[in-house]
Amino acid sequence: MALELTDANFEETVLKSDKPVLVDFWAEWCGPCRMVGPVVEELHNDYEGKVVVGKVNVDHNPAVSAQFGIRNIPTVLIFKNGEIVDKQVGAAPKSAYADKLDAQLA
Repeated sequence: MALELTDANFEETVLKSDKPVLVDFWAEWCGPCRMVGPVVEELHNDYEGKVVVGKVNVDHNPAVSAQFGIRNIPTVLIFKNGEIVDKQVGAAPKSAYADKLDAQLA
């Protein structure tokens, strides 16, 4: 299961990670987020050991959401070495996320 990222653990888990990190910003009431959720879980399994995959509930973690200017959800950010290297706003097919992750692993 994808990691639950929070205001408290975000810096340690994401910004200090030695692996690329995919972060799904979502909310329970968001329809498109519910479509992306299972895809994020599949990516977690597909990239286990190579990429950290986590989810931030924007309603419960306003500090991190504000820090990265999340205005629309779902938003998926990909971090490498503590920096945002790619972004996907809105729902997208699994292949779109996989291509973004593969580019960071190349």
